[in-house]
Amino acid sequence: MKIKLFLITLLFSVTALAQTKGTIKGTLLDKEDKNAPLAYANAVVKGTTIGVNTDEKGQYSLSIEPGNYVVQFSFVGYENIEVPVTVKAGETVIIDKTLGSGGYQLQDVVIQKVVSKEKESALLTEQKNAVEMKQSIGAQELSRKGVSDVANAVIKTSGITKQEGSGNIFVRGLGDRYNSTTMNGLPIPSNDPEKKNINLEIFSTDIVEYVSIDKIYSSKLFGDFAGGNVDIVSKDYKGNGFLKIDLGSKANTNAIKEDNFNLKKGYNSFGFSNPGIPKNGVTEYNFSTLQLESENPVAGSFGISAGDNYNVGSTGKLSVFGTVSYSNEYNSITDGSVKSINGAGVANKDFEDFETMSFSTNVTAMANVGYKINTNNKINFNSIFINTSTLSKEDYLGYFVDGGEDNNGFVRRNKYDKNALWINQLLGDHKLSERSKFNWGVSYNTINGSQPDRTQNILNKFDYGYILLGQSAANNHRYFQELTETEIAANLSVDYKFSKDAEGDYKGKFTAGYSGRMKKREFEATQFNFKPLSPFLDEVVDVDNLDAFFNQQNLNNAYFEISTFRGIGSNPIALKPQYYNGDLFVNGGYLNTEYKFNKLTAVLGLRAEYLLQKVEWNTSLDPVGDNDELDKIAFLPSLTMKYELNEKQNLRFGFSKTYTLPQFKERALFIYEEVNETKIGNPDLYESDDYNVDIKWEMFPKSEELISITGFGKYIQNPINEVTIVSSTNDISYINTGDYGYVAGAELEYRKVLFNFKDGNAKKLSAGLNASYLYSNQELSSEKVIKETDYNVDFTDEESKLTGASDLLLNADISFLTEWNNKESNLTSTIAFTHFSDRVYSIGTNGRGNQVDKAFGSLDFITRIKLNKNLGFGIIAKNLLNPAIDRVQENDNGDINVLSYKKGMNLSMSMNYQF
Repeated sequence: MKIKLFLITLLFSVTALAQTKGTIKGTLLDKEDKNAPLAYANAVVKGTTIGVNTDEKGQYSLSIEPGNYVVQFSFVGYENIEVPVTVKAGETVIIDKTLGSGGYQLQDVVIQKVVSKEKESALLTEQKNAVEMKQSIGAQELSRKGVSDVANAVIKTSGITKQEGSGNIFVRGLGDRYNSTTMNGLPIPSNDPEKKNINLEIFSTDIVEYVSIDKIYSSKLFGDFAGGNVDIVSKDYKGNGFLKIDLGSKANTNAIKEDNFNLKKGYNSFGFSNPGIPKNGVTEYNFSTLQLESENPVAGSFGISAGDNYNVGSTGKLSVFGTVSYSNEYNSITDGSVKSINGAGVANKDFEDFETMSFSTNVTAMANVGYKINTNNKINFNSIFINTSTLSKEDYLGYFVDGGEDNNGFVRRNKYDKNALWINQLLGDHKLSERSKFNWGVSYNTINGSQPDRTQNILNKFDYGYILLGQSAANNHRYFQELTETEIAANLSVDYKFSKDAEGDYKGKFTAGYSGRMKKREFEATQFNFKPLSPFLDEVVDVDNLDAFFNQQNLNNAYFEISTFRGIGSNPIALKPQYYNGDLFVNGGYLNTEYKFNKLTAVLGLRAEYLLQKVEWNTSLDPVGDNDELDKIAFLPSLTMKYELNEKQNLRFGFSKTYTLPQFKERALFIYEEVNETKIGNPDLYESDDYNVDIKWEMFPKSEELISITGFGKYIQNPINEVTIVSSTNDISYINTGDYGYVAGAELEYRKVLFNFKDGNAKKLSAGLNASYLYSNQELSSEKVIKETDYNVDFTDEESKLTGASDLLLNADISFLTEWNNKESNLTSTIAFTHFSDRVYSIGTNGRGNQVDKAFGSLDFITRIKLNKNLGFGIIAKNLLNPAIDRVQENDNGDINVLSYKKGMNLSMSMNYQF
């Protein structure tokens, strides 16, 4: 009886409580899509945490206590609408609204709960409505595909590949020098002295809201563009307060199979070690140990992130987001071989046994503060610090000329790379009036990229032990390099809308803007050579304890001598490093005119840009030193058109002229030596001019579906390539190799929801495919090179594909999603496959054919489970096929394999808890 009485009382209490509340419900429509239902928009009661997202039919429902309120309706990139409403107990108020862009951007939206651009559906909606041609991949898709860094994010889009062993990407067959990288629209410096762009692998997706790839030039971008621009958009938090902790563990199958995974001693596990050049390095032995220590090759990661919003006054809002993370990774390359051949196909280096071991770290800290002063003004500040390091050991055993003719040559190279990047940005958006808007951004970025203490030792291996080789002083050396780059950049733009139609929408818009950058690079390097002296050349040494030979006592006893390229210790400038410095100044102004002619929208732009690049050097190739300048005035027109075939289909066209600028190191007379190749700069190198054209058809059947086909072409005047010049050591340099080159191709993208079932709990099976076909060709002219430079090149062929260009690129994935517990719990599983066909690594010279990276595919499996609104787990298995990665030298008598290895599979587990 008591139980019945309790249940009856509880029922009446719940009923009474429900009757004390009222309901606000309705439907939101999309003005930009012919008043179709607007899914995933926001309906929020202002000043409260009560808010919902519309469903696929654009419908919403809010339950709230009686009273007077203001309901805010908003969507990413659309104008927000505020509606006053009076709610009475037990009654329902119907509010239907239509949202449109109204010239507003993301920063104009005033909400507490937001559908951010992390979501695939929101990014597809933006792509559909935008005039520009671009592709974006958001945090939701990155998580679903198990992507942990930006480099592996961009290769999930059509027409983009990544060079193995680096974060260097190729967009439509065009490599590093043809591409550019920005964060929130502002340029960021490079961490690699040989590269124009920063290694995208160092950017963890933890700090990313989405990544946008522009393959079509727009006047707002700097003119140094031909392949594409990767823009990393950092997280700008707008949700309710949260605190999240992430933990993870990772292992590489090659690394854990190693009987003795060992690396050079003396470096801490967090990647902040930075041993400097020792004092008196040519007269005293003050160098760190060459000994190795064993490691347990199981990696781990930790991260913590938090965000919240605070009301400031009656109209202002302060949003704060921060994250700090640490991760490490062990990798090993096995089953490796490396070879270098001459024009007759005869090897001068043939290392049949090649293996590497490495330990990498990444420490990332980010703070984002957004202050919305009112509905018309907002300021954002971003500060990001990233410290990365890689400690590696490379062992080569086999044949080489002048010392290893009996297949007993052994080379050990220990290398430590450290990069510290600091990005600071201040961004502002201001609505000046109904017609005009002002956007601005300034940045100050610094990077310190160092290679502190690269060691190399060359020996002969015998049954009774190892003997140091001393024919060349550089056989045994320690190398120190330091790069510091500082960049200041600014973007300013003003929009002015005109030609208002009868419905109150503006048909036209002028955009006038300025962008400038000032970059300064300082680079210096010192190599200490350790030459064994007679009669100690034949002394047996312990390859894992070379400190027993290279030490202060043996230096005093003349077992070996230390020198730099400037000489031995008696030379007063022996410790003066070789260096090159570079300065880049770019100032550009542009004017865009956008106009909508019924279904056709066109944007005509013109950018005028002045650039000045200065390089000075004092190196082993030029101990006296010299300098060089390159300046250019460029007028860069662009045209973009979008034609709305119907409410779900667009036809787009783009045309532009751009240029490609050589990099500092490419024009400085500096030499960098790897085990199997040597690179030197070319002061006579100059820029290329590029012409770009695209045409694209796209259809959006549903909110999460897309079909698109793109055709594109590029014509390049005076293309730049890395080629082997005629020299005693077959050095590689950077050359304008011919008068022209061109690329043509097609891209296909397809996203489809294969199965979508909702019966209390949602279940969805979806698939994605993007593919591209590419044809490239360029002229190769030895006469042009001899005429324009001090170098001589003997091209094997008169024409060639562009380096890095694969005929066929393919990305495919299939995902299953199931939700339960009122969508607080879910499971997502994805299988992702990537394939690229053969691509040219380097152009053939001196009778040798091209070096070609052979085709291979990669298969990944990702599954993530969210047990409740707080706790989640993930399992990722990458490179399941573990294919052999091969590079061949084309030869008349058949291809010769010059590089081969396997990376192994990477297995990882993660856990996160959100408070």
